[in-house]
Amino acid sequence: MTQGPSKTLPSAQNFPARLDHLVLNTHYDIDTALAQLQGLGFTLTPRGHHTLGSVNHLVMFAGGYLELIGQPRDSDKVRQEILDSPLGLDGLVYAVDDVPACHDAWQAMGLAVQPVQHFSRPVALDGGSVDARFSTVRLIPGQFAAGRVYACHHFTPELVWRPEWMVHANGVRGIDRLLVTDPQPQAAQAAYARLGVWDDGFALEFAQAADLRARFGALAEFAPQRPTAFAALRFLGGNLAHLAAAAQALDLPLQQDPDGQRLVLALPAFQALFEFRAARSS
Repeated sequence: MTQGPSKTLPSAQNFPARLDHLVLNTHYDIDTALAQLQGLGFTLTPRGHHTLGSVNHLVMFAGGYLELIGQPRDSDKVRQEILDSPLGLDGLVYAVDDVPACHDAWQAMGLAVQPVQHFSRPVALDGGSVDARFSTVRLIPGQFAAGRVYACHHFTPELVWRPEWMVHANGVRGIDRLLVTDPQPQAAQAAYARLGVWDDGFALEFAQAADLRARFGALAEFAPQRPTAFAALRFLGGNLAHLAAAAQALDLPLQQDPDGQRLVLALPAFQALFEFRAARSS
């Protein structure tokens, strides 16, 4: 079984970086996000309950994955950082082997870093329950204005990257890139490059918010309406006919290029754009 990527981030620029996951923040509305992604043909993991108080569902791929995260309304433990962060694509998470070392490396780079966190969530397995365990280190918000940036280590990757969760009816095979809007795209690109250069097929792309209409047409109005944001997520592969029919059934705004090679759909409730491109012929 292919497990998740793992690399330690050093203080040196241009070191290879790997994606652990991206985060779609749903605040109190994780049920809506779950229904929409399932309706689009994604396989989602059963609901997880973190010891920090949040709940999640994962869209798993052989490499980096997409996490839907939310805050239960009826919980006596509130994960305030979820509610303080914007709806939608809100987190960029690096995969690391050693979270304390990553903490020290980021701090040595002059970044403001929060203390290391250790937490877990139970996973139902073979009629029982086993804890999936993680450590994370988070940059203090504001240093990367587009969203939360942090690093994660999985102590139990076999409980996360499970074969039954990595096959999707819509044919999507992975995450290709994340589009970051910033008033100064080149400066933003240089800032993120300090954390490492992607060597796992994933990429960050940078543009000004004003450029979104040229790329996404009328769907740009459903992207975050702020100058700096994680604006759009491009997936690897996918059956565009399946996705278009599913989006129409869910009443989600979409547009398809005339040549049928590209489909974009919006999740208006979460200010997020998803982009899919037809697989290239070999």
